[in-house]
Amino acid sequence: MIIGIIPARYGSTRFPGKPLADIAGKSMIQRVLEQAKQAKSLAKVVVATDDNRIVEAVRQLGEEAVMTRVDHPSGTDRCWEAYDRLVNEGIIAADASNYVINIQGDEPFIDPAQIDELAAILDGTVELATQMASVDSAEILHDLKEAKIIINGQNEALYFSRAAIPYMRDIEPEKWHEHHNYHRHVGLYAYRVDVLEAITQLPPSSLEQAESLEQLRWLEAGYRIKLVETTYQTPTVDSPDDIEKALRSVQ
Repeated sequence: MIIGIIPARYGSTRFPGKPLADIAGKSMIQRVLEQAKQAKSLAKVVVATDDNRIVEAVRQLGEEAVMTRVDHPSGTDRCWEAYDRLVNEGIIAADASNYVINIQGDEPFIDPAQIDELAAILDGTVELATQMASVDSAEILHDLKEAKIIINGQNEALYFSRAAIPYMRDIEPEKWHEHHNYHRHVGLYAYRVDVLEAITQLPPSSLEQAESLEQLRWLEAGYRIKLVETTYQTPTVDSPDDIEKALRSVQ
């Protein structure tokens, strides 16, 4: 069974109340829910939030919401609490081979097929999985907000970095992407639930703290992260100004 969980925190620093922001007549969280529920691979889609206003908005749509703690450091931690609550309340059956897909609550136009292409590799042996996209410009390659990935021959992550890796010796940095097939991280995560529980118990690691990338904690602990290449480009809404940009991008 694959459960889609949408972490939706109310107190965003740059955009308080973001999940309830209006986007052409629908709230952000409604749009994410509508897109996620079209994915053929998901047995259930649930919103995990820390605010009663979001719970009420979701339930008024006839959808499921789980109240979680306010102090979670990441969406991964919120996903685990939500899944654990669903099991403890008897809503879903406990099974170590279940998977959770963490669907970003600030991507109102995520394509359901993007979720399904990640779900397609979840065969019980995969511990963790996420997506990557090819880098086709120097601007993206050297953007410190974009995590780049080194992968092995089995499409598993060796390392994630905000820096452009690998370093291309004797080539101008502006031309690195013309000489190597670089990949950037696309933040849709899948976790086998036994692994999800385990990684939320790990203390922050030195590499994670250096790069501010939580997936490095998992790699340092010895977990394998499978990568799936995607061509989907989903606009993210980080601030009120991004709403109009997102609408334009899908018109």
